[in-house]
Amino acid sequence: MRYLISRRTPPGARILLIESGSRFLMENLIPHLYSSWGADYTIDLVTCYGGLPAGLPADTHVYRVGDYGTPERRKELVRDIRSRGYAYAGMICSAEPIMTKWKWMIALRVPAKVFILNENGDYFWLHRENAKIVREFALVRAGLYGSDGVRTIGRLLVFPFAVIFLLLYAFQAHARRMLRIGLRRQTS
Repeated sequence: MRYLISRRTPPGARILLIESGSRFLMENLIPHLYSSWGADYTIDLVTCYGGLPAGLPADTHVYRVGDYGTPERRKELVRDIRSRGYAYAGMICSAEPIMTKWKWMIALRVPAKVFILNENGDYFWLHRENAKIVREFALVRAGLYGSDGVRTIGRLLVFPFAVIFLLLYAFQAHARRMLRIGLRRQTS
C-alpha cells in the first residue's frame, strides 16, 4: 500500500477493484468511476462471485479468489497483481463479512493508492488526511462508536471476570462431587 502518507496521484492507468461486498455495490460504483476518471483507465477485478458486474467490459481481467486457495497460489496472485502496475485499488468495506482477509491482504501488498467504498456507495481515500474518517469508520464497524461503544467496552471489561467466575464455579461443583464420591467409598 503506497501513498498512505501523501496526496500524490500515482502514475498509471489501471484500477484494481476488490469486490468484497454485495454485487450491487460494485455495480453502482463502476459508472461513477468511468464518469469521474474517464475511459482512460483499465479496470480489473478481484472477486469471489461468478460472472462480471454490470458495467465492466467483457475483456476485464478477473481474479477469482477460489482459484487461489493454497499459500503458494496466494503468493502467485500477489506477484501477478503487483506486476500489472495498478495505480489505484478500490475495495468494498460494507457490513458484510465477504472476502475480509483477502481484501486487506491485497490492499497491504499491492503498491497502489487505496480507496474504500462503503455500503452507501460513497468512497474515500485511505491516506493520512482522512485519518479521522478512517478511524470513525473502523470504530463504527467494530461497534465502538457512540453509545454502543460504552456498552461494548463494558462487555470487554466484564468478560475476563465472567470467565474466571464460571471456571471457579465449575471447579467448586466438581470438587464437591468428588468429595461426596470419596466419602461414600469410605463409608461402604
